Amino acid sequence: MPINASKYIWKNGQLIDWEKATVHVLSHALHYGSSVFEGIRVYATPDGPAGFRLDDHIDRLFDSARIHRIPMPFDRATLLAACREAVLANGLESAYLRPIVFRGYGGLGLVPGPDVETDVVVAAVAWGKYLGEEAMERGVDVAVTSWNRPAPNTIPTLAKAGGNYISGTLISSEAKRHGYGEGIALSADGLVSEGAGENLFVIRKGVLLTPPVASSILSGITRDSVVRMAHDVGLEVREQAMPREMLYLADEMFFTGTAAEITPIRSVDGISVRCGGRGPITAALQERFFGLFDHSTPDSHGWLDHFRSQPAEQTQTQSFEEMPHVANAV
Repeated sequence: MPINASKYIWKNGQLIDWEKATVHVLSHALHYGSSVFEGIRVYATPDGPAGFRLDDHIDRLFDSARIHRIPMPFDRATLLAACREAVLANGLESAYLRPIVFRGYGGLGLVPGPDVETDVVVAAVAWGKYLGEEAMERGVDVAVTSWNRPAPNTIPTLAKAGGNYISGTLISSEAKRHGYGEGIALSADGLVSEGAGENLFVIRKGVLLTPPVASSILSGITRDSVVRMAHDVGLEVREQAMPREMLYLADEMFFTGTAAEITPIRSVDGISVRCGGRGPITAALQERFFGLFDHSTPDSHGWLDHFRSQPAEQTQTQSFEEMPHVANAV
């Protein structure tokens, strides 16, 4: 999906012109994938642009940096304000926000020295439906690819790190080369994990099934939202390990993610889901989700951050210190 250039980008504490948001070609993150980032949707609402679960996304950004021991030069309140500023300064009513924290210029060693600084950028761009407008109603055809997700204790999948997404590009590109709209990966033990950049739900006999965090998935914020919305309307949700063939027995199936939102799956490996496309439970969850943004669904969980209203009281960021750990000696 091509980038729709905005006018400004927030970088290291200030708004700069879009074309000036550059990095050195020898930046550490470019060579070693040492970045953590978020994708955050901002929706047009009757009260102006509103970020969806902005606080939770920024919390996960800090969690990802903690896992990878990337120093954060700005506190949580500053990054929350930067997200709002990037949207409003660019005059966007709806947007996709991309905060990214990465190790910059300063050395070519695998382990960065103290001279390698952390850069922080927040971009806000206009963005449409990740898997296409048509897919939101008709569903997308997917394939289980030959690439597995990383095994436990190899690459930490709970961190949303730039280097992790090499796996996703392999999964998605293989599926698309063979004519599918997206790919699904299995975990290292051969059980269902997730899509290339999306979490996965299977609906069977009225019950929502989704792989657990231990199946090498990113613990998605939209995934959590769907679980909570399903509970709100009395639907049963089970986090459980699933064999590949469970995908072929689904009554309904859908992806979730900030980019994908709630996108129905029409078929897996050429086998249609039993409802033939978007099923009634998927459609009801979509309606409840998108209803948050025209206020037809009450925001009972407090998920919307309205950018034109007075920001909530800023929370003091608790800094973390490196604690001794046996792994440091390896």
